[in-house]
Amino acid sequence: MAGFSVRFLGCKVSYADAQLIRERLLADGHVEREGSAEIAVVNTCCVTHEAVRKSRHAAARAAREHERVYVTGCGANLAADGFGGLPDNVVVVARRSEETPDFVARDVGPIGCVQADSRLDRVRAFVRVQDGCSFSCAFCVIPFVRGPSRSRTAEAVLREVRRRLGQGHREIVLTGINLGCYRDREARYSLPDLVRAAGATPGLARLRLSSIEVNHVNSGLVAALRETPNVARHLHVPLQSGDDRILRAMGRRYDSGTFLRRVATLADFNLTTDVIVGFPGEDEEAFGRTLDIVAEAGITKVHAFPYSPRPGTETAAADPVSREVKRERSERLREQSRLASLERWHAKVGRDDVVLVDRPGRGYGDDYSPWLVRGEVGELVPVRGRAVTEEGILAA
Repeated sequence: MAGFSVRFLGCKVSYADAQLIRERLLADGHVEREGSAEIAVVNTCCVTHEAVRKSRHAAARAAREHERVYVTGCGANLAADGFGGLPDNVVVVARRSEETPDFVARDVGPIGCVQADSRLDRVRAFVRVQDGCSFSCAFCVIPFVRGPSRSRTAEAVLREVRRRLGQGHREIVLTGINLGCYRDREARYSLPDLVRAAGATPGLARLRLSSIEVNHVNSGLVAALRETPNVARHLHVPLQSGDDRILRAMGRRYDSGTFLRRVATLADFNLTTDVIVGFPGEDEEAFGRTLDIVAEAGITKVHAFPYSPRPGTETAAADPVSREVKRERSERLREQSRLASLERWHAKVGRDDVVLVDRPGRGYGDDYSPWLVRGEVGELVPVRGRAVTEEGILAA
């Protein structure tokens, strides 16, 4: 029996990948321990240079504290070896996400005592339904490290949803690299069908989508979101830039007008987004258009990523916008995001909501607005907004 720890860096898909490795090791009878574990798994990210740096730092630290370290995830599959020169006790697992849990488990080795299931890790469970991407945005390394788009069967997804609910999870997040590409052709399921079927699972309090490209925000998906009662009124739709010239250079498949028209169909949802700041060719005028589109779309939270050249991509050799300009623009975008979030939170003062408590004293409402609330972790608590702080809405 080995003690192990699992850490993930990056997106919700990375968390889902790490969770599957964790559950595979638990099923083989190993014990999860943070302090004195022999085995460490570091599920890495490579979406930016900074993400690779943090992933390498996490792996190097784990190598000093554990007997064996497995580096998994997107960073492990990056063509440029970001993990060369690490100690001999580090194993870089350059495999697809579907293959990684079994590889790690076989290498660690099973023991005689096998567990039927693992304990609850979070009240919110991330269920990966799709992986990979078959598109080719000029800046993005994900198709190289995760492969082409592929989907799990609807039967397998719904079986996992039921299993997660049986473990005690109250909220399910359907996640994928390009979620709108989900297809189970044999069962004739697309993402809207999956939303309806997952939402009908007995015992599910909330269903959420992790992220969706704006081209997939179509009438079928909007209808499924609106007609499924336990779907959370929140949607994360990456913008990347509000300037049409920059969007074309990025290889995105929409313009700013299309983005605005598509998200307008969900104007009552809380909309959040990703933006790349300082993409090659972005001048002050182009960045100003991004600020304008974010405001016009009614977006609250913005995840701002300073552009970082990625090996093997079309723009790998181009990075003309200075680090200082990227930092200044990112700060302006985040400040606009902060003010937009506060405005939405203030609108909830005196209004009722239901909060899922996911850690002591904190939780999220139906639209993913943060609340400061009393209640047991995992409990759905009826609340009324009393006041607003920089951390969230105070419940009465």
